[in-house]
Amino acid sequence: MTKADLVDKVTALGDLTRRDGEVIVDTLFDAVIGALKTGDKIEIRGFGSFRTRQRNARTGRNPKTGAKVDVPAKRVPFFKPSKELRDSVNPNGAVKSRPVAAKKAVDKEHIDPHHPPAM
Repeated sequence: MTKADLVDKVTALGDLTRRDGEVIVDTLFDAVIGALKTGDKIEIRGFGSFRTRQRNARTGRNPKTGAKVDVPAKRVPFFKPSKELRDSVNPNGAVKSRPVAAKKAVDKEHIDPHHPPAM
């Protein structure tokens, strides 16, 4: 869904012009961005919460040249969905994969001819 699609949905919900829908969507986005810029946390019940996380400075590398690059510390936006949103996206519950120990136990029975186990 794009911002234009969201404006269309807001406009269709009420007796609004397209310009009114754009103002509503822009105001919502501006409020979220403004709160994150000041370090506030936004919680929307039934949807999720927005906040910023601090990333420490680190030494990265340029993938093309392999040269080391200093990456400064920064804040990045982070979204955590609510339980209701997660449950609505996964109505039957998330299918959990087998634990790593169980995978290894099953894999012992099957030996891949292309990747034999280390001795």
